[in-house]
Amino acid sequence: MMAPEFAKAAKALGPEVRFAKLNTQDHPEVAGRAGIQGIPALVLYRRGRELARLAGARPATQIAEFVQQAMARA
Repeated sequence: MMAPEFAKAAKALGPEVRFAKLNTQDHPEVAGRAGIQGIPALVLYRRGRELARLAGARPATQIAEFVQQAMARA
């Protein structure tokens, strides 16, 4: 359900932002280190530091707004 919206947001934000998906069942240790407790979870990092996080499925427009607003505050 989230994958198409995630892909649209990645395309809209272009090369300035890198998107990555993590399968938490295949990589529970990474999910634990990131503090992911529910899915879907969006975690925004900049230079290895967490800037913001957002829980729950969202449309591409909200994902892009979330990223843009968090980057503007950083």
